[in-house]
Amino acid sequence: MPTRKPLLPDAARRTAAWCGVLLLVVGVVAVAVWVCVALKTAVTPVLLALLGTALLGPVHRWLTAHKVNRSVAAGLTCAVLVAVVGGAGYIVVTALVDTGDQIVASLKDAAQWVIDHFDIAGVADVDDLADNAKSLVEKFGASAAGGLLTGISLIGSLVTTAVLALLLTFFFLRDSDRAVHLAHTVAPRGTGDLVEAMGRRAFEAVEGFMRGTTFIALIDALCITVGLLVLGVPGAVGLGALVFVGAYIPYLGAFISGAVAVLVALADRGLVIALWALGVVLAVQVLEGHVLQPVIQSRTVQMHPAMIMVALTAGASVAGLLGMLLAVPLCAAVSGVIGELRKGYGASDGTGRAVPESS
Repeated sequence: MPTRKPLLPDAARRTAAWCGVLLLVVGVVAVAVWVCVALKTAVTPVLLALLGTALLGPVHRWLTAHKVNRSVAAGLTCAVLVAVVGGAGYIVVTALVDTGDQIVASLKDAAQWVIDHFDIAGVADVDDLADNAKSLVEKFGASAAGGLLTGISLIGSLVTTAVLALLLTFFFLRDSDRAVHLAHTVAPRGTGDLVEAMGRRAFEAVEGFMRGTTFIALIDALCITVGLLVLGVPGAVGLGALVFVGAYIPYLGAFISGAVAVLVALADRGLVIALWALGVVLAVQVLEGHVLQPVIQSRTVQMHPAMIMVALTAGASVAGLLGMLLAVPLCAAVSGVIGELRKGYGASDGTGRAVPESS
């Protein structure tokens, strides 16, 4: 019998197969995002607990290495977490509250300076612009809070989420030694080692991101605060606190906090001091991009800036400000998993086809 020719050429069939795989992956991701949004009240504490575990995991491992009971070590680590987060939160909030009015007034003066010196016609009054900006921020905050905490009061929900995240952090730290056994239990036959490697790589990526970002944020905030204090810029401590918080939102946070510092310097000290403040901000950003990032985060997953911006946009659209904070570490974890999959299935059988490595 004559061999029937395929209906489609080989290239078209391969393209169709890849399109089918892509549609399947997109569908699975869409369902996962939908489930996370639907169960946000339960998912949010879990994600925050994972970030807390990644940040202070080395403390717990150090305690257990020194023969401290795992439960006691987890409790002490959670106490450290409360002290660190509470202390940092108190410092940041106090600094912003003490200098917030001064910073807002300086920003209004800076906007008026720009309007006057550049002779911008048809611009509304600065007070109107400030009121509109304030209402926009309030609407954004309300929509973000409403999308995450629908039907529950904001303060009560934050307290509940924080308590649940703290308890989950305790259990994650205490029972982390069982994660390997769990991975081998739930994994299909013969894939236990790969699932374990994927889990380890994802957690290492998140752990590296959290530790590195926190250390870099602290250095950035200290350098910019010292620079602004030397220049005599008002609200320097509050602006430094804003830089520290903004560092957890890559690129966008640094841009906004740096712009605020320069505008405050422009309004209160004039153009020359504003240029010096801009120089301080740019110098710190160069130090971060060319020294701190390569040295501190050299072992974490490196992501392209475009990928980070897309992740931030997607996180903001799904969960507002919290989504922006969680987007990059989640992408780091996914990149780590993909890298481990490529390594696990990167062996060749001699015919050019990729086959999984033997477990």
